[in-house]
Amino acid sequence: MNRQKEVNQRRLRRRRHVRSRVQGNADQPRMCVHRSLKHIGVQLVDDQTGRTLVSASTRDKSVRDSISYGGNREAASAVGKLIAEKAIAAGIQAVRFDRGHCKYLGRVAALADAAREGGLRF
Repeated sequence: MNRQKEVNQRRLRRRRHVRSRVQGNADQPRMCVHRSLKHIGVQLVDDQTGRTLVSASTRDKSVRDSISYGGNREAASAVGKLIAEKAIAAGIQAVRFDRGHCKYLGRVAALADAAREGGLRF
């Protein structure tokens, strides 16, 4: 098996491992993070109905205008603050954090800390 295929299989295994323990509902939706090299995004998902309740990303116009680059900790903090504002406006106070296959450090941790400062409970 080639190296990239093995890396992708490990990544999917880690994602499934985290997802098996974290389920969201209408009261406490799952806050899933997607991280790429240039951008970071987050969604609040109700797994019982399969609906996305709120989303935010560095591709959003309000965030894109305020940051210079979407792949750093400052951009992740801006997205965390934005998702907290949108969630509280939608009546969501508490979430379950789904980091996916990413380790909880760097941009993922910065996003989570900013969301906590914005008023969300994990």
